[in-house]
Amino acid sequence: MTNENYLTIKENGNHELIIKKSRFIASLARTKTIKEAEEFIATISKKYHDATHNTFAYTIGLNDDHVKASDNGEPSGTAGVPELKALQLMNLKNVTVVVTRYFGGIKLGAGGLIRAYSNSVTEGVQAIGVVKRVLQQEIIFHVAYNRFDEVNHFLKQEEILVSHVDYGVDVNIHLFIANQDQTNLEKKLTNLLAGKVEFIKGEQRYNEISIAEHNYHEK
Repeated sequence: MTNENYLTIKENGNHELIIKKSRFIASLARTKTIKEAEEFIATISKKYHDATHNTFAYTIGLNDDHVKASDNGEPSGTAGVPELKALQLMNLKNVTVVVTRYFGGIKLGAGGLIRAYSNSVTEGVQAIGVVKRVLQQEIIFHVAYNRFDEVNHFLKQEEILVSHVDYGVDVNIHLFIANQDQTNLEKKLTNLLAGKVEFIKGEQRYNEISIAEHNYHEK
């Protein structure tokens, strides 16, 4: 499993803009493979089969390993590429967007189309929200009941994610910590508990941190 962290959308969703009487509907989804991206594009295109255009862009992989953009009948370079650039400027990974347009009778021109499709993506992402997916290691250890409040207070101060607590002969604590912070945390807990602690490694998994304010590119 890669140890890289990355930004992506909080959840699948959509957002609509009206620009000079044209409707622009940005539908966004998390997609980890090309197949998932293509299936999402097909689903949205079928849903809005009566639209003037169903343009799209996707970026798959943590290094933009697979990218694709389509203008779907709009003038070349005015839809799919601006959508892809919008995703990349926000550093989003594993995301597919389909921007559907219902033509309202007023032509926007090439510059107007580029802004409309780019803004559709940016505002759609802003409406849905962004999360940081952080790869973390599960650490399991146990403490005596009379030390639990002290340890729990310490973990809260350190802002450590405790996944769950088991109450048996002792208190078994399961927590998640970023790989690079693991050694330092174990040292602090060892000092706190005067060396009377044993750590067991559990699974590695991605956990999500909400990004309250994200640096969206200029509209």
